[in-house]
Amino acid sequence: MTQLTAGLRRWRPSRQFVRYLLVGVWNTAFGYLTYAALTWVLSRHVAHGYLYAAVLSNFVAITVAFFGYKWFVFKTKGNYLREWLRCFVVYGAAALPNLLLLPLVVNVLIYVCRVSPGNRAGQAAHFQITAEYLSSTFLTAPYIGGAILTAGTVIFSFFGHRHFSFRQRGAGNTEANQTDHQDSVHD
Repeated sequence: MTQLTAGLRRWRPSRQFVRYLLVGVWNTAFGYLTYAALTWVLSRHVAHGYLYAAVLSNFVAITVAFFGYKWFVFKTKGNYLREWLRCFVVYGAAALPNLLLLPLVVNVLIYVCRVSPGNRAGQAAHFQITAEYLSSTFLTAPYIGGAILTAGTVIFSFFGHRHFSFRQRGAGNTEANQTDHQDSVHD
């Protein structure tokens, strides 16, 4: 039984990663609400206001996420400007693979929902409601594909922030190092 318990502890996420997910949930909601509010305001005054809203809301959301990560997740001291700029680098590096993979994932989703094993292309799939729904609206598959790719972005961003954005130089006795040590002891 102790081997089973030890094995389960190894697979349990660290407290730091749980805090990262909580800050991420908050920031996702905050970022979307910021985008929606800016879209509502800017679209009344500027053509294609939603595009400006997307840029501005990303800037604000990344900045809010930075403070959440710095103060509550990685608990680093000082280096505000360097860490803030590194957050933008990590989010940019996470966005590039998503932009490249999204069309592939969307097309795979549409293909999988239209063709099931044992059926030839063009015949009705076993889950016809989903295929019908996906083919009736162009926007559904991209939303599902984006949600699928979000999981990879979360994991990539966590390690990017942990090892790049909020990396501590030297073996100083920072709160973040103490937290990592405590998490590894409990894991």
